[in-house]
Amino acid sequence: MVRPRKDRIVNFNPAVSYFKPRGIPMFDLEEVALTIDEREAIRLADLLDLSHEEAGSRMGVSRATFGRIVKKARKTIADAMINGKAINIEGGNYKIVNSERIFRCQGCSYKWQELPGTGRPETCPSCGHVGFRRMGGNE
Repeated sequence: MVRPRKDRIVNFNPAVSYFKPRGIPMFDLEEVALTIDEREAIRLADLLDLSHEEAGSRMGVSRATFGRIVKKARKTIADAMINGKAINIEGGNYKIVNSERIFRCQGCSYKWQELPGTGRPETCPSCGHVGFRRMGGNE
């Protein structure tokens, strides 16, 4: 029996969900599918430059699972770019979580993010200081 897929945590959901090559009419285009959790993996690994371990933790999956997700996403994007295909972003196993938990240390001003549901951190991961505060997502 196959184990059910776990929902992946997605922290970012832009309004844009479709990309196509310029100058090619829609009826002449092939289309590839990129899931929302794959887009999140690309955002974490390539845009935010997080390690697979940290990105996997943010998505609620193991490092190995994150590696498989991002590898599939990169292959899909490469296929679209090299072969002139449109990218349709939809579906996947995911749960959108909009409550970013960002903290700033009052000792060294280090900023870091904690996953929802992990409880309040005890100390700053940079300097070990116990004085820090939770910030809003845009600060």
